[in-house]
Amino acid sequence: MSESVSTVKAELDRLTAEFFGAFDNRDGGAADVGRLRRLMLPGGVIVVTAPRYAVYGVEEFIAPRELLLSDGRLTDFHEWETDERTEIADGVACRIGGYRKSGLLDGEPYVGGGTKTFQFARTPDGWRITAFSWHDEP
Repeated sequence: MSESVSTVKAELDRLTAEFFGAFDNRDGGAADVGRLRRLMLPGGVIVVTAPRYAVYGVEEFIAPRELLLSDGRLTDFHEWETDERTEIADGVACRIGGYRKSGLLDGEPYVGGGTKTFQFARTPDGWRITAFSWHDEP
């Protein structure tokens, strides 16, 4: 028996919220960027189109962010989704939406936002992110 669209949408909402929560180090808490290893497929692809185009594998993406969010340079940081549109078709789904981010970088206010897209697939272990990309506003 297949899951209902509303059940799948709720799972994708949860997965996306957990993704954004991985970068949260507000109130002295520790960010858990390493959780992306569980949320994504090991061979997942990560692309940023702006401000500078780059392509990452999961581990390449995690390592510098773990350092930045734990070495005291980027503090009181969090990201959140501001809007989204999700399309679900059988065992695949895609999501596009806006997001914002806020924190202190080297003691100075750091804010921004842009657009993120996610590709999801239903695996034998549940829904996982297969790829995501983002474009930061100038």
